[in-house]
Amino acid sequence: MDFSKYVLSIPDFPKKGIIFRDVTPLLANPEAYEEVIIEWAEKLKDLGATKIVAAESRGFLFGTAVALTLALPFIPVRKKGKLPRETIGVEFELEYGTDMLFLHKDDIKPSDRVIVLDDVLATGGTAEAMCKLVEKSGAKVACCTFLIELAALAGAAKLKDKRLHSILKF
Repeated sequence: MDFSKYVLSIPDFPKKGIIFRDVTPLLANPEAYEEVIIEWAEKLKDLGATKIVAAESRGFLFGTAVALTLALPFIPVRKKGKLPRETIGVEFELEYGTDMLFLHKDDIKPSDRVIVLDDVLATGGTAEAMCKLVEKSGAKVACCTFLIELAALAGAAKLKDKRLHSILKF
């Protein structure tokens, strides 16, 4: 299935000069959504992974479905103040400053092999931060995987020592 026909390109959103890749048409089409999850899971099934992490919010839409398909635990990565138990966090760079991401301290063990999943790889800051959280937990990153990679933004360079997989590249 050509998943790219379910991704709309919205010019000048959220600001002038940016082309936003809108995945909501994919989510709104049950057949396409199911097929992308099946294809994604097929590519990841032989990694020996024990868990999947994804960041809010769109990462949750795909990460939970892939985790369920692979019968793996899903670990949410959230912004400050959103998780109720003891957390570990990392700060990361944005175009316009810094932010932080967190996960529950006891969700990932040193013996885990973790898939880092997100909807889009752009500049790489969020994916790099999720990898750092996994590694801070003592675990290994099995793969970083994305629905869409925006190649021109060179986010893959921040993940150069990681195994990468993207379903679509723009």
